[in-house]
Amino acid sequence: MSAAVQPGEVVQVYVWEWPVRLCHWLIAGSIVALAATGMYMGHPFIIFGEVVRQQFLMGVFKYVHFLFAIVFSCSVVARIGWMFSGNRFSRWDKLVPVAASRRTGIVNALRFYLFRLRKPPGYVGHNPLAGFVYVGVFLLYLVQITSGFALYSDMAHVGLIHWAFSLLKPLYGSLQTARFIHHGVMYLLLGFAVHHVYSAVLMSQVEANATMESMFSGYKFVKRDDLVHAGDWQGAAIRRGINV
Repeated sequence: MSAAVQPGEVVQVYVWEWPVRLCHWLIAGSIVALAATGMYMGHPFIIFGEVVRQQFLMGVFKYVHFLFAIVFSCSVVARIGWMFSGNRFSRWDKLVPVAASRRTGIVNALRFYLFRLRKPPGYVGHNPLAGFVYVGVFLLYLVQITSGFALYSDMAHVGLIHWAFSLLKPLYGSLQTARFIHHGVMYLLLGFAVHHVYSAVLMSQVEANATMESMFSGYKFVKRDDLVHAGDWQGAAIRRGINV
């Protein structure tokens, strides 16, 4: 522990590395684009005259949908990979509560969200409850990826791609089942996105630690006591101290 950092001091900690931030925004943007194009593909609601119809609007939407599916898939895989090579705040054990302290923290975080605590338990990165929820979110990501490519295999014209993606079909039994699951999970992810933004704004206001800004800069302003409480002091990249 650095002797220069005194109790009650606020320090600027580098929490979210640039790969985490990049994947975060690529995933967020991809979800919006995939939802918009996917809704049109499922329920075509734009009708033009004969001249514009020749531009094959549905084909354009499918092409854009597939491009963002690639971006989404690569971003999810990259973020999962970074869970094993990133800093202590982005690693897998901040999501999967293997440590007893993280499991206890789930209860304390839940008590705050249920208005049983006046102040949230101090955590620098993801609090244990949020981290555990993100495990479920990433599982939904994988369901979307596999079900989406299973659906795409039915229209893929390249033999190798058709064969490779066809291996995903048995996971869902039929293309209709895959389509139903793909559509339903989309609404679950959109609902999570709304809650995620609300929670981020709430915690940014309550903790006053630049939670929202950190997804652009990577830095949070954190109390020294929170660093110690979360066990994140060792290995944390601290830029400067601010006495309060």
